[in-house]
Amino acid sequence: MSPHAAVHATHPSAVANVADNVPRYTSYPTAPHFHPGVDAVTVRGWMDALEGDDEISLYLHIPYCDRLCWFCACHTKQTRHYTPVAAFLRSLHKEIETVGGLVHGRGRIRAVHFGGGSPTMLKPDDILMLGEALRDRFDFLDDASLSVEIDPNDMDDGRIDAFAAIGMARASLGVQDFDPKVQKAINREQSFALTKSIVDAVRARGVQSVNLDLLYGLPHQTRESVAATVVQALTLEPDRLALFGYAHVPWFKKHQTMIDEAWLPDSAARLAQSRLAAQLIVDAGYEALGLDHFAKPQDALAVAARAGKIRRNFQGYTEDQCDTLIGLGPSSISRFRQGYAQNIVATGEYEKAVDAGGLATARGIELSVDDQARAWLIERLMCSFAFSAIELVERFGAVGQTVLCEASRLAIGGAGHLLRLDRENFIVPEESRPLVRTVAARFDKYLNNGTGRHSPAV
Repeated sequence: MSPHAAVHATHPSAVANVADNVPRYTSYPTAPHFHPGVDAVTVRGWMDALEGDDEISLYLHIPYCDRLCWFCACHTKQTRHYTPVAAFLRSLHKEIETVGGLVHGRGRIRAVHFGGGSPTMLKPDDILMLGEALRDRFDFLDDASLSVEIDPNDMDDGRIDAFAAIGMARASLGVQDFDPKVQKAINREQSFALTKSIVDAVRARGVQSVNLDLLYGLPHQTRESVAATVVQALTLEPDRLALFGYAHVPWFKKHQTMIDEAWLPDSAARLAQSRLAAQLIVDAGYEALGLDHFAKPQDALAVAARAGKIRRNFQGYTEDQCDTLIGLGPSSISRFRQGYAQNIVATGEYEKAVDAGGLATARGIELSVDDQARAWLIERLMCSFAFSAIELVERFGAVGQTVLCEASRLAIGGAGHLLRLDRENFIVPEESRPLVRTVAARFDKYLNNGTGRHSPAV
């Protein structure tokens, strides 16, 4: 079974689904369905329920950038001054102190991820102090890993040394596209030479895994320009690559109105760009993982995928097996066994909440057994393009049986090109795997019950 459909022809009856607007399913239920009924009191209870041998991942959201990339849909804000960043860091330290006190003795840290925004705009001394604060307030496993999202334009030797000193083992560099015309259209000018210099620098400091983020569907991109970027990226021999489709959501992120929609490729062109880029990456010896990730066969993510242990969370595909992910910083999302919780998005309001010694929880959702069953099924589809009918029922009993009936109706109905039954397994056919988000949406009971708007399926 080929692990990635983007290298195969798409089923003719599936082409109409390419432009479907559906969630990316980095969680289920998805964030638009979170509500304020899950608050700081709820999350304190979830933290109290952690056990001593639980393994925990931490995510630190740094909400600032020193430039605004017009393609970005993250919660971030531009600043040309460090004063607001310094104020935010004081609050982040307070949150680390509060959360660390609540979970002390109830779990150990397996992984830490710095994201943003641009965590690499932090000053070296602030990076070192954050690393020290985390280890002071949380119990770390000896082999805990630390990963960092990097904007090459921010980096210098001091910052690279600081992240290396606090244990950076993985680095993810935003590339998007190397074509100057595309870069200008998205306000993200970044030369290949600069990108290479940062890749070389982090590897010289012992980073074990380097990831490059690439995008298709950007303004002015063509199959030829996307292919040229992929070929250049491959010369850097990254351990992993992520190939994302640009999500044009100007109703959600107003700065995306700076991108003229006339410059954007249509759905058919996006699909063609995705398939060509994926083929080039696979031909270079990378294993295709899930919908949009690739890794060298020896990389930990590929090893996890072959063992059926690849997972999906808010950072994309991961080998991280922790059931608990605690988000720190404004807008960050935590995942507990009982449900999801999101911090206050507005940085000023976040700072007020944590400076007062409380949690910054704004909203979330508690998981019913039905939610858990659908979340498991959707994650398996997104990670492996298949799920076991037997395991679904064994895990979730009568609720799993109900969801299984929905899968059976889908497989034998008019959407059989999206999902098929093969013995005990329901499988997304290879030719329809670029549309796996559309398949997952068929099991999303919340999708038509809210006002959230989403990006195209491919």
